[in-house]
Amino acid sequence: MSDPRLLHNLLVEQDPMRRLQYLLASLRHHFSCDAVALLQCDGDVLSPLAIDGLVQETLGRRFVVAQQPRLAALLAAESGAYFSADCDLPDPYDGLVAAHSGQPLPVHACMGMAIRLERQPWGVLTLDGLQDTAFDADSLQQLQQWHDVTALTLRVNRLETQSRMAVLAAAEPARLHADEPSLLGQSPAFRRLLQEIETVASSDLPVLLLGETGVGKELVARRLHASSPRQAAPLVQVNCAALPESLAESELFGHARGTFSGASQERAGRFEAADGGTLFLDEVGELPLAVQAKLLRTLQNGEIQRLGEDRPRKVNVRIIAATNRQLAEQVRDGVFRADLYHRLSVYPLPIPPLRERGNDVLLLAGYFLELNRARLGCRSLRLSAAAEAALCRYPWPGNVRELEHVISRAALRVASQASTRNSILTLDTSQLGLLPLEAEVATVVAEATLGVPAMTELSLKAAVDQFQRELIRRTLSQQQDNWAQAARVLALDASNLHKLARRLGLKDA
Repeated sequence: MSDPRLLHNLLVEQDPMRRLQYLLASLRHHFSCDAVALLQCDGDVLSPLAIDGLVQETLGRRFVVAQQPRLAALLAAESGAYFSADCDLPDPYDGLVAAHSGQPLPVHACMGMAIRLERQPWGVLTLDGLQDTAFDADSLQQLQQWHDVTALTLRVNRLETQSRMAVLAAAEPARLHADEPSLLGQSPAFRRLLQEIETVASSDLPVLLLGETGVGKELVARRLHASSPRQAAPLVQVNCAALPESLAESELFGHARGTFSGASQERAGRFEAADGGTLFLDEVGELPLAVQAKLLRTLQNGEIQRLGEDRPRKVNVRIIAATNRQLAEQVRDGVFRADLYHRLSVYPLPIPPLRERGNDVLLLAGYFLELNRARLGCRSLRLSAAAEAALCRYPWPGNVRELEHVISRAALRVASQASTRNSILTLDTSQLGLLPLEAEVATVVAEATLGVPAMTELSLKAAVDQFQRELIRRTLSQQQDNWAQAARVLALDASNLHKLARRLGLKDA
C-alpha cells in the first residue's frame, strides 16, 4: 500500500497521539469497518494504545493474551489472520463498538496482524465489523500492505519522544502483572503528574506525595522507584498508621536481642531492609513525635541506630513519604515536627483526585471491568451509556479505590443475575448503586430542616450547623459508625471530622 498523501500527513503531524489517530481513522475508512485498535505488548498482556470506533473505556482494558484466543492467534500468525462471522472464538471487543454502544451487540467479523519493530514483536493491529461480510481473504491481503506504514508511524513517534513508546506514556501503566492495579490515565492533570514523576525520579531527593485517600499514592511511589536508578534495589513500604507506638521505633530501626520483652533475637528494621533502595513511608503524619525525632536524624546524617545498640549503622535510602493529612496544619498544632516536615517535603508531589481527571474515570472503569470479567469468567462486561454518564458525574470522594469497589460490586451483581455468563453483560446505573449528589444533598437538607424552625428563623450559622450535623449522622449510619470511612466519604481529614463532630455536639469533648 502506498499513498503519498497519507504518508505526508503522518510525517508532518506534530502530535504523536494525533498521528496514531489519523492512521487508525485512515484504516477504518479504507476497510469500511466499525472499529480499529492498536495494542502494545506489555509482557503477557496487550494494552490498547489507540482506538477508533470503540468506546472510551476500551483504553483501560488490559487483555491477557492467554485468555484471548483471537489476539493470541494474531500474535502467532506470520501474515495476519482473518476470523469469519461463524468463528466461535470470543472477541475481546464484544459490546464495545461505539456506534452501537447502546446495544450489547457482538462483533461479527474481525481480522488483524502482528506488528513488528526491528523484527521483534511489538503488538497487534485489529479491525472489527458488525456485519457478517465485513472482511474476506482479500481484505487480509490488503491489510498486510499497511504493516510498514504502521511500523513507520511507531518509529517516528519513538524518535520524537526519545523513549520507548512515550507517545502514550500517560496511558501506559508501570510494568505490573496483569492482576495488579495500574497507574493509568490520559487527562491533562494525569499527564502533568507523570511529567513530575519523570522529573524527580532520577534524583535522590525526598518526595512527599500529597492527596486524598484512594488517589493511588502507593502506585505513584512504585512508579517513582521503578523509574529511578535504584530500581534494582528493594522498595520497602511501611504503613505508619498501622504501627503501634510502642513498636514503631523497633519496626523502623531494628533492635538488639533482649532489648525488651519478646526480643528473643536481634532484628533489622525497615531502613536496613531498604538499604540501597527506597523506603516508602505511607501515612507519615501518623508517626509518634519521639519516632519523628529519630527519623529526622536519619535523614540528616544517613545513620540509624538499633534499639539497645550503641553503634550507629550507615544506610543509603531514598525516602518517599505520603499523607492525606495537611501536615502544615499538624505542624501548627504541634503534632508534627516542622524540621521533619521540611526535610520530607523537599519535592512535594500533589496527586490529583479522580473528580479532576475527566474521562480518566472511564479508562479506569474499563481496566477494572476487564479484571472482573476474567475473575468472574464472563464473556464480556461493558457499561451502558447511562452508566458511563453516571460515572463521569459522580464526585468520587473515595477516588480510584472507590471506583474499583463500585465496579467490582456492580460486576458481581450483574453476573449473579445473568442466566449465562457466556453473553455480553451490561452494567447499568442500577447496578452501580451511585446516589446522585443532588438527590443526596436534597434529602439531607429536607431531613435537616424537618421539625426545626423555618429557615428564616435560623441564623446562617445555625442552619449550616444543622445541615452538617445531619449529614455526618447519615454518613456514619451508612458506614456502620466507622469514623475513618465516613471521613473518606465526606472528603475530610479524619482529625478534622472528629473536631467538627465535637463542636456540633455529636461527640464528647
